[in-house]
Amino acid sequence: MSGYDEIQTAAIIRYPYLWSRETGKGETEGRKDRPVAVGVRIPRADGDLVLFFPITTKQPRPNQFAVEIPAIEKRRTGLDVDLRLWIILDEFNSDIIGRSFYLEPEPPIGRFSKAFFLPILREFLARRKSLAEVNRSR
Repeated sequence: MSGYDEIQTAAIIRYPYLWSRETGKGETEGRKDRPVAVGVRIPRADGDLVLFFPITTKQPRPNQFAVEIPAIEKRRTGLDVDLRLWIILDEFNSDIIGRSFYLEPEPPIGRFSKAFFLPILREFLARRKSLAEVNRSR
């Protein structure tokens, strides 16, 4: 099994996330590797499409679609339990496994529980059409 096989829903990997505000300024590369949650992996013949949600220490704005990560989930995923962390869900990066310049075949650093992550993912899917996508596979 390769590291790519482990890039599945609820896994946490390191990825050079590109924020939509950076894309709006003409930037094409993420400024740093950060932990991201794998939202969805969609099988496709030319490479699986994957959606990534950034994890950040920056507290979201009150109207932003984000979820704070509880301590038990930070321990489960190997994230720093001493930091307040949020999953930002009002924007996401999409990429294609096998064609990505940014994905490495390394194992995830952890994985969220289904009980925590699946309700978040359902809410994301309900709002998806109104959210900002940064396509990294171009």
